[in-house]
Amino acid sequence: MEKIATRESFGRALEELGMENEKVVVLDADLYNSTKTEYFKEKYPERFINLGIAEADMMGTAAGLATCGKIPYASTFAAFATGRVYDQIRTSIAYPKLNVKICATHAGITVGEDGATHQMLEDVNLMRGLPNMTVISTADDMETRWAVKEIAKYNGPVYLRLSRYKVPKIYDDKTKFEIGKGIQIGNGTDGTIFATGITVAEALTAQEILKNKGIDVRVVDIHTIKPIDEELIIKCAKETKKLVSVEDHSVIGGLGSAISEVLTDKYPKKIVRMGIEDTFGKSGRAEDLMKYYGIDSNSIVEEMDE
Repeated sequence: MEKIATRESFGRALEELGMENEKVVVLDADLYNSTKTEYFKEKYPERFINLGIAEADMMGTAAGLATCGKIPYASTFAAFATGRVYDQIRTSIAYPKLNVKICATHAGITVGEDGATHQMLEDVNLMRGLPNMTVISTADDMETRWAVKEIAKYNGPVYLRLSRYKVPKIYDDKTKFEIGKGIQIGNGTDGTIFATGITVAEALTAQEILKNKGIDVRVVDIHTIKPIDEELIIKCAKETKKLVSVEDHSVIGGLGSAISEVLTDKYPKKIVRMGIEDTFGKSGRAEDLMKYYGIDSNSIVEEMDE
């Protein structure tokens, strides 16, 4: 099965978007080869700005461009795109609700060998806590291509979370995506696996394994973590026996927390939150780390089979 990293899909979609919308400008913090904004840079050099290793300046510049009617896409690694520049995002982008798209690659434990300093596990927590901020985490090539182009139509700040880890293609070009609406795959009633980003593919693999065991579960891709699809979450809580969330992020403040908040307010029911516990990451192969931290398909199967 063909696999592609969502950062690659991001770069290609951004290149296409540049042709479609002349208001789009791209900023990078000297990582354009890794974030894949290099494709845009090569085609539209006059609309590309390399700020160097000055991420705070990049966010301030993006904010300024937005006030001039441009649609800035600011990209760097997730560790730098949120943690290093939180104050600039909060004060200069989220507070005035400026039309800046923060596109962060290399998110989560699956950054792998780069280790704990680069494995950003708190970014969703930081970004979804900001008023006016929309938070999206895409699962595959097609969903990423959709998100890159769709957020250009949306007026307001967006955090788009992308991965270095290669994932299989899940969706085709006939799939309908909508900001704020999750995607349900399957109608099983034994349980619901809520997933986002790279863990959607793991959840779908688990779904097949569980089916062979006689356990019929549905998978729900929550690509938009904020605003979250409350209606779909409540529907699944009512229709299925067990609820599990899985994410390549800390269990604190991420997808599982967001779903728990909905359930607490609207339909109280237990959910098992699978993710990185209250700890930093380790250096290692992405596949090994997913197993170690319990967010791979086999870990999901074990949890659902209990």
